[in-house]
Amino acid sequence: MLRTWVIVAVSAAYLGLLFAIAYWGDKRARAGRSVINNGAIYALSLAVYATSWTYYGSVGRAASQGVGFLPIYLGPTLMVALGWLVLGKIIRISKRNRITSLADFVSARYGKSTLLGALVTVIAVVGIVPYIALQLKAISNTFNILRRHPEIVTTTELGSVPLLGDTALYAALLLAAFTILFGTRHLDATERHEGMVAAIAFESIIKLVAFLAVGVFVTFGVFTGFGDLFGQAAAVPELTRLFTLGPGTDYGTWVWLTVLSMLAILLLPRQFQIAVVENVDERHLSTATWLFPLYLLVINVFVMPVALAGLLRFGGGGVNPDTFVLALPMAEGQQALALLAFLGGLSAATGMVIVETIALSTMVSNSLVLPVLLRLDGWSWVRRRMARPRELGGLILGIRRVTIVLVLLLGFAYFRLAGEAPALVSIGLISFAAVAQFAPAVLGGILWKGGTRAGALAGLVAGFAVWLYTLLLPNLARSGWLPLGFLDGPFQIELLRPQQLLGLDGMDEISHAMFWSMLANLGAYVGVSLVGRPSPAEHGQAALFVDVFSRPREGADARFWRGSASVGELRDLLERFLGPAGAEEALAGHARGRGLDLSPGLAADAELIHHVETVLAGAIGAASARAVVASVVEEEPLGFGEVMEILDEASQVLAYSRELERKSRALELATAELRAANERLQELDRLKDDFVSMVTHELRTPLTSIRSFSEILLDNPGLDESERAQYLRILVDEAERLTRLINQVLDLSKIESGRAEWRIAEVDLKAVVEDSVATTAQLFKEGRATLEVRVPASVPPVAADRDRVMQVLLNLLSNAAKFCDRQDGRVTVDLRVDGPGVRVDVRDNGPGIRPEDQRVVFEKFRQGGDALTDRPQGTGLGLPISRQIVSHLGGELWVESEPGQGATFSFTLPVAQAPVGTEAAS
Repeated sequence: MLRTWVIVAVSAAYLGLLFAIAYWGDKRARAGRSVINNGAIYALSLAVYATSWTYYGSVGRAASQGVGFLPIYLGPTLMVALGWLVLGKIIRISKRNRITSLADFVSARYGKSTLLGALVTVIAVVGIVPYIALQLKAISNTFNILRRHPEIVTTTELGSVPLLGDTALYAALLLAAFTILFGTRHLDATERHEGMVAAIAFESIIKLVAFLAVGVFVTFGVFTGFGDLFGQAAAVPELTRLFTLGPGTDYGTWVWLTVLSMLAILLLPRQFQIAVVENVDERHLSTATWLFPLYLLVINVFVMPVALAGLLRFGGGGVNPDTFVLALPMAEGQQALALLAFLGGLSAATGMVIVETIALSTMVSNSLVLPVLLRLDGWSWVRRRMARPRELGGLILGIRRVTIVLVLLLGFAYFRLAGEAPALVSIGLISFAAVAQFAPAVLGGILWKGGTRAGALAGLVAGFAVWLYTLLLPNLARSGWLPLGFLDGPFQIELLRPQQLLGLDGMDEISHAMFWSMLANLGAYVGVSLVGRPSPAEHGQAALFVDVFSRPREGADARFWRGSASVGELRDLLERFLGPAGAEEALAGHARGRGLDLSPGLAADAELIHHVETVLAGAIGAASARAVVASVVEEEPLGFGEVMEILDEASQVLAYSRELERKSRALELATAELRAANERLQELDRLKDDFVSMVTHELRTPLTSIRSFSEILLDNPGLDESERAQYLRILVDEAERLTRLINQVLDLSKIESGRAEWRIAEVDLKAVVEDSVATTAQLFKEGRATLEVRVPASVPPVAADRDRVMQVLLNLLSNAAKFCDRQDGRVTVDLRVDGPGVRVDVRDNGPGIRPEDQRVVFEKFRQGGDALTDRPQGTGLGLPISRQIVSHLGGELWVESEPGQGATFSFTLPVAQAPVGTEAAS
């Protein structure tokens, strides 16, 4: 049995662990060692999308709709994996403009409109309060169910819980304390809440592990695997419909749910806070594009198994499917697993509440309360505090903290008043449909320059009104807050029935509400924008948002400022909000890179004014920052023509910068090519030295032989005729060898230096073989090696230089004759067609080449080595030259040999495919 104090103690310990992680993350950030500067942490923090709706509600929806729970996760997967350009663009815009919230983003895009920011804030609060209620409902219900262990009760059996005994109230207060402590410590809302993000990433791991643990236990513990579980479910006729999209499937619902979830991952305030405001590095988005979809895939693997297991286990027993994740371990007596499941759900709920309330508190303070204070009679009261920065900063932080508490209490009130009527999924979809109303203004704002402030206002008002009428009010009517007769339409007018508006029937309530609200929203946004004309400020902001990737980082926004103020006035303004130290840091950082003089009496330029506004925007929002700066700056409004001229100049500057970038890349490429050419020249110098060394060595060998035998003949005039003839024959052979080597070296040198060219033409290789054999016939005289030539009747011509091919054959034949200089010496020349080429083999029965000598010589020359050091005696200079010739002609030269069994030198040349022209040699 799980006692209440055990559940409370474990929950408190878990929340204490979150506090510790958040504290550690903030401490690391202050030390300059960010723990969240990591793509994986960023992706895990995005998983705040997976709330108690995912943890509990997906199983409940799967139990009634089967695979119909999938669109809620297909949408985010598509948006993050395929729509990274949209999210990346929003991140880039927000970083450049120090945007602090979704309301601030919309306000800044449409001329920094205070009214538009306030409207977005109101819609967000009204739309998100039910979603927060969903999380509190999940915490309260699961706590009360778990404390009744081993009894399994339904949520309706829990009965009415007294206000002070309601777990949701204390959860709301604890979460408010956590959020205030780690979410509103600094005035600058663009300063990342690193501790909070670290805690959210940790919670994402816990809820994933807990859900997987329950899924594995149910699938492989209660049942024997997926096959057993699905097999038993398939045997129940009522459950077979859950496996497929049958004839009665509403595909329109699938489409709308997918679209809703795609928009939610961008437009939910908490997702904007995590994905945009808390982003450390834009490059982390590339990791999130695969890791976040993978997270959603893994956490949903066991949704259907748990849903089916719950239906099989409890049948029509009245257990709410939303609680199957908790009820199944309890029914099997797994107390530890049930407690872990509860902690997973607690993580899913608390993560959402913490981030959502931080985002909403920033929106309320910057876009709703502060603009009102600056405009109403309370302005003088605020102005008195502007002289005391500590009080003003405390005032703004106080507004955010009060907002956090109020939003959580509103969520708690909605939970108490709504009761158990709506399911978790229904509440979540209501909020999704609410934030979807931001889509035309946000997406249109970053993709279409024609969108105007009036169009955005008209679209938001129209869409929100239709959402309110067709979705939220009917939900309140079913909960008992409104007369149930409201569902029949005001004054019983059927055409005004909120869920069959204008007679449109046959759609579920979400699809119906989305159809009409988006039709009204998008139609008003586009229609009013086309009819009206953007102001100069709107036109300038539109260009900066739409073209953010193609505009320079610095100075672009400042071009749209024209006004006068002193540096001292701007410093005083910053000090009122940021304090003396913060103001000094902001101004010094701007002046340091520009060499500016910040003497108080000097006039501030447009860039400094814009910089001050941008810094303040991070603390109080874009619209409020514009209003505050305007209070000390005598601004001169720009005309539409001046804005267009600035944009044209910016385009010219951009084109010039692109041209400079192109030339810079070309210069870098040329530099790299020069560097490579220099390295090649150095390599050629080395090869030249090696070649000269090799030539010297090879020429020295026949010269030494000639000198030695000449001395023998001169010193021994009495030699008999046979010995004298033998020495003379050796002298002639060495002289011919020397002549041939010199000619080859000179010939190759002319080609490589450009003083001679290759004569490429169709060559009859059979004729070349016959001529080469005739030329070397004197080497195979009687008493020495014999020569056998085997050629076919016809051989296709090859594309080659005839003289150089003959040179190769002469080298191979002379080497073979030298190694077979004995009575039983035998050399064979084979010519045959070999695939796409013609092959020549010169085979001898000499001593062969030792394996170590083959490695030293032939592996090198086959791989392109020209300098052959430590060559075995007799390999000759002709082999590397022959290798160069054959390689240039597109062929290959190699050797096959075994010691004592001779050697076979082979080469191939490609068959001529078409007539080849002849190049004259110089």
